[in-house]
Amino acid sequence: MPPSPIISLENIHLTLNSDAGPVNILRGMDLQIQEGQTVGIVGPSGSGKSTLMSIMAGLEKPSSGNVNICNEKINGMTEDELSAFRRDHIGIVFQSFHLVPTMTALENVAIPLELAGRSDAFDVARQKLETVGLGERTSHYPTQLSGGEQQRVALARAVVTEPHILLADEPTGNLDGSTGDVIINQMFDLHDAHDTTLVLITHDEKLAAKCDRTIRIEDGLIVSDTGATAKSEAAAE
Repeated sequence: MPPSPIISLENIHLTLNSDAGPVNILRGMDLQIQEGQTVGIVGPSGSGKSTLMSIMAGLEKPSSGNVNICNEKINGMTEDELSAFRRDHIGIVFQSFHLVPTMTALENVAIPLELAGRSDAFDVARQKLETVGLGERTSHYPTQLSGGEQQRVALARAVVTEPHILLADEPTGNLDGSTGDVIINQMFDLHDAHDTTLVLITHDEKLAAKCDRTIRIEDGLIVSDTGATAKSEAAAE
């Protein structure tokens, strides 16, 4: 019997109200992702990619359907329960970094560990900053860092708790090509080191092609899903 998917979306609809009437963002989406897979999600602007990631993260609740992450149904959780669940299972990297401007790089990375009550929060955060090449920048504030350095701080914060799932929404969108390549390589290195399930929302077809699977979304629906399934098949044997 194959293992249960670490991410399972069942008949997901999301409808938002607007002045012009209801807007259907996601229109009956089904998706299963196995533990340890790398998945690139592509599609035109407005297709629902970022909304899909927000639903996986519990940042947005669907209008209908079931969201099961790490064998738990999360769309019935309270906001406090979702926050704790994300802290324990999910790391998120945003295009715009989302660092706390009044905190140093070290303090930003330590946040998830402090929320979890870890007494070694700053020691672990310092090690993670060294892993992404920022061991000499721990005391710098976001405004003192380049865009690439800020994104590396955001990546270190997302993975400092060694989450089961890493979600990244256009993580290279605000970076130049060479800096973006560094960030992507670090994401895949961290995936390799911890067998983290990696979901990349991207407009970059070449980046998506680095993943085990490439899923294309158009108008709130999955229109294609291609790539290797060897990892899940091997786990089932």
